[in-house]
Amino acid sequence: MSALKAPAGVFIHEKGLCESGTVGEGTRIWAFAHVLPEARIGRNCNICDHVFIENDVVVGDDVTIKCGVQLWDGVRLGHGVFVGPNATFTNDMFPRSKQYPESFRVTVVEDGASIGANATILPGVRIGRLAMVGAGAVITKDVPPYAVVVGNPAVIKGYQTPKPVQEGGDLPAATPALERKAGSRLALDVGRCALHRLPGFTDMRGSLAPLEFDRDLPFLPRRSFLVHSVPSGLVRGEHAHRKCEQFLIAVHGSLSVVIDDGTRRREVVLDDPTVGLYLSPMVWGIQYKFQPDTALQVYASHAYDAADYIREYEAFLALVGGASA
Repeated sequence: MSALKAPAGVFIHEKGLCESGTVGEGTRIWAFAHVLPEARIGRNCNICDHVFIENDVVVGDDVTIKCGVQLWDGVRLGHGVFVGPNATFTNDMFPRSKQYPESFRVTVVEDGASIGANATILPGVRIGRLAMVGAGAVITKDVPPYAVVVGNPAVIKGYQTPKPVQEGGDLPAATPALERKAGSRLALDVGRCALHRLPGFTDMRGSLAPLEFDRDLPFLPRRSFLVHSVPSGLVRGEHAHRKCEQFLIAVHGSLSVVIDDGTRRREVVLDDPTVGLYLSPMVWGIQYKFQPDTALQVYASHAYDAADYIREYEAFLALVGGASA
């Protein structure tokens, strides 16, 4: 049997060792797992065989930690996190035998995130809520909420929609449903975001896409900027505006835009210079999947103001009162 008495309501396998008295009810600790005295473990967790949990570790409720995982000092797992077999956490960027830093860097995995088998997590990173880390990925930088990342070093391959409107999958890109007639508009049910059909003309000499600000745009721009030469693996945006409205046009190439109002999320493909995306204030926007030579034209209703930006997703959710799922 385990050398120490199990806390009330906690199952410890006869070959497991739990030295911590801070373990929530309903948690199960299986054979050859070892939990050190100062670790804090939440309720209804499943800690599988051959897991080692050091002292300065916090594990939330409903967490699953599969076999062969070690949680070192500085690791913080939120509620509902899944850690796959043999995923590796680290806490020292420059380890040396018998040499210890004054403090270990804190690594945070937010609520609902999943880490695939054999992934490696470098110290000090934050993995956002409901993110998905692919098997074998090497995480060297923070992972945004809902992002799907793979590879070494890991790159973003997609975003998840936690509450899809269509049963059984994410919302499709909405561009095909927009009428071809100039002036047509398609609401996206995320904030006040909408797709707008712009004028366009094509003949044997080429194509022309004119734009009259006071007629074709939902606001009169105060500023414009061009995003180009973005490597396909990189991500732009990842912020919201308090007051500023934006209008996005892929004048060449294509990209994907994720829009999120804290309750609903949608991904839209921009690949036509006669289609513009209106991005209303208080909507989180992400641009990624840039194809080679893509050029994104952005019109803004306000002059640049750093105070208008919301750059932390949790702060954005707090402001809009968004769902935490």
